[in-house]
This record gives sequence, structure tokens and C-alpha cells, in this order.
Amino acid sequence: MKKFFTEFKEFALKSNFVALAIGIIIGGALQSVVTSLANNILSPIIGIFVGANFNTLSWSVLSATITYGAFITSLINFLILAFIVFLMIRGMNKIMSLNKKEQAAAAPVHTCPYCKTEVSIEATRCPACTSQLATESEQSAGA
Repeated sequence: MKKFFTEFKEFALKSNFVALAIGIIIGGALQSVVTSLANNILSPIIGIFVGANFNTLSWSVLSATITYGAFITSLINFLILAFIVFLMIRGMNKIMSLNKKEQAAAAPVHTCPYCKTEVSIEATRCPACTSQLATESEQSAGA
């Protein structure tokens, strides 16, 4: 039983699990804000042009009632939420690419003498032309 709790503790405290939990909590809060925006601000504005409360618009067919206003409101909620998530992911990708550029700028490189591609100083073969490269010690001995 002790091993079980130890494994669960390791699982629960992994950064991916914690990040996922935080994402779900923030996503739930964001959803309620977006729903409120659509129901309390956008739907009444659209309702001004339609002439009725947009959420209550419906169409009756025989004994069934199709509430297309509520569906369109849900669609608006989805589009707003998808746009916000897109912007968040785009921002995260931009931050990650800046971090990669900083790491790449800090990594020492030299130019392949055969194809003129920039290659890590630690590489023994060029990734572009697969030529055997001289190591750092061979280059300093030859100079």
C-alpha cells in the first residue's frame, strides 16, 4: 500500500499533471466568462437587430421546437473560446521559439568546409552533406 501511495505522489507531482490540472481550471473559468460575454452582451446586441431576445429565437415544426438562437449563441461561445485558445498557443509558441533562438545563439558552431552549413562544434559529421568533420582537437592541432 505504501508503494501505491508513493507512485501516486510521483504521478500527481509531475509537472505535466500539474500543468494539465491548472489548464482545466483556467479553461473552466474562461468558459464561464466567454458564456457570459455571449449571453449577456453579444446576444442582446444581435437581438436589437432581430427584434427579440436572441437566445429565445425558435422554430416550431409539428410538435418539435428548434431553438436555433441558443444554438447560434453556443456556436459564438465556441468560436470566441477557440480564438482565445489559438492566441494563447500562438503566444506560447512565440515564447518557446525565442527561447530556442537564445539557446541556438549560445551554442557554439562552425561552418562545414564542404557545404558551408553551420554545424554544432560537437558534431563529427555534417547533417547536410554527411561529410566527416575534424574534431576540435584535430582542428587545433592542424593550426
